[in-house]
Amino acid sequence: MRATRWAWRWRRNPLRRRTDALEAWIGLAAVALMLLAGTATGWATGTLAHKALRETVREQQRHRHLVTATALRTLRTRPAGTDRETATEREGHLRVIARWPGPEGERLSGVVAVRDAADPGHRFRLWTDDRGRVAGRPMDRGTAAVHAVLAGVGAGAGAAGLVEGCRRAAVWRLTRRRYADWDRSWRQAAHTWGRADAGS
Repeated sequence: MRATRWAWRWRRNPLRRRTDALEAWIGLAAVALMLLAGTATGWATGTLAHKALRETVREQQRHRHLVTATALRTLRTRPAGTDRETATEREGHLRVIARWPGPEGERLSGVVAVRDAADPGHRFRLWTDDRGRVAGRPMDRGTAAVHAVLAGVGAGAGAAGLVEGCRRAAVWRLTRRRYADWDRSWRQAAHTWGRADAGS
């Protein structure tokens, strides 16, 4: 039914106004722009994001190193629900003081978050940077690809939404113009309503 109501704007008939035909052309142009601009924007954004993320993957894999750390002692956690509760405790991690080898062979120590219980002497794997500081796991290629795809889809959807917003604004202006034309026609008809010589 909606397609039938939209298609009548293309057929020639006495009831079709210029604004009806213009609205139909605006809708057709908007669909074409959504497909073209949305696809192009999504592809370009995804390609650029993938290139940048691949570089990030290379940098992180080059400058992050997996070492073996030894737990020294577990820090006492605060009672649940306290205002000073840390993010690692909320996520189910335990905080331990651990020691691990530095890049020059020196021994480094500090507080790290672990998922499993780590009794003193427990050994576990830990990611560090070039200076021996604790770092996150480096991003892999699969994660980078997923982020690039999501960025492309988001950018494409944003471009399509922008086109749709412009279409709605144009249709709103056409509708206001249509109502103004109706008001003008009614005012003209009111002056001659019921007169025999008016031809109305």
